[in-house]
Amino acid sequence: MLHDLVIVGAGPVGATLALTLADTDLDVLLLDARPPGETLRGDRSLALSHGARLVLERLGVWCELATVPDAVTPITAIDISQAGGFGTARLSAPEQGLPALGYVVSYRALQAALDAALARTGARIRHGVTATSVGGTAAYAAVDVEPAADGQPILARLAAVADGTGSVLAGIPRRRHDYGQVAIVAKVWRDAPHRGLAIERFTPEGPLALLPEGDHCALVWTADPQRASDLVAMDESTFLARLSRHFGARAGSFTRVADRRTFPLVLEYAHDPSGAHCVALGNAAQTLHPVAGQGFNVGLRDAYELGRLILDTRREAIGDRAMLDRYVRQRRPDRLAGVAFTHGLIGAFGNDAALLRWPRGLALTLLDALPPAKRAFTRAMLFGLH
Repeated sequence: MLHDLVIVGAGPVGATLALTLADTDLDVLLLDARPPGETLRGDRSLALSHGARLVLERLGVWCELATVPDAVTPITAIDISQAGGFGTARLSAPEQGLPALGYVVSYRALQAALDAALARTGARIRHGVTATSVGGTAAYAAVDVEPAADGQPILARLAAVADGTGSVLAGIPRRRHDYGQVAIVAKVWRDAPHRGLAIERFTPEGPLALLPEGDHCALVWTADPQRASDLVAMDESTFLARLSRHFGARAGSFTRVADRRTFPLVLEYAHDPSGAHCVALGNAAQTLHPVAGQGFNVGLRDAYELGRLILDTRREAIGDRAMLDRYVRQRRPDRLAGVAFTHGLIGAFGNDAALLRWPRGLALTLLDALPPAKRAFTRAMLFGLH
């Protein structure tokens, strides 16, 4: 049997692609390692741009997600500064004529809303199935899975890999840059309400961010591996004291911390995320530094734009070289912009050279003072580059 599309991974990116194609007669099959109704990872905070909200609204997911208590927290303003130097910038939703610049969303709540939407559309999902390899020929893609129903690979005109790593996809090289740092993520409580304000602070050790979430903030703290290990092992009061000192006066005082954990920071990028009747999406195509919260939003746009292109393609041509080349061309500016934006911020603000503090401060000051520059910068954060 030849499916029109097989999607490896029914997480947020894979589910977005499937929902984009929900009202068609295409034969779409999702493969997911999760048991039905479960997640393979604990809850975490996702930074969604206003553009991502628009995508989820079109797919009929946003309204249900927004009704879940504490699942969605609007970001109404973003404060940007550097430690040890002058210059600040503030971006605000009212300046852009929007209800919010973005949203901090519970991963678990988003996944549940997407699962419910897939169930409503009658999407075909095989749960508890792991793809072990994805490859292609001149005519079709072949996906090997465990457990296999009949020992044979699943065949499709196109296989879209949205499993978060892309390791099962052969023939698509990825460039890798290890930042030599890790991110400490945690929930922290402050002595004053966050009022929807996100704070991004660039320090000699790397960026530090507070994102408003429910009655607390989501913390992302960049550090070298040994320091991160020491910080996670500290007792609560010592950790909070170090955090307050590292942040300076902009964030006020911290009263509580919970759920401290770490993950390594790397940049991985596939210049061409497509192969023979195969394509990688989301983190399987590009894994970005979490600064400015761009990675998930770029991945969501990957899925939505691929879905729109499939809708504009004859069934017999789905997955052929011409269609995939068109997808790669359409997505390249936005994907490269995401890499350049996040990697550039780390290069410009992650260096403690004293000579760079003045131009960095000037850049922040000009960004804050020049409305056209602020609008362009904010639009790139909200909608990407197309």
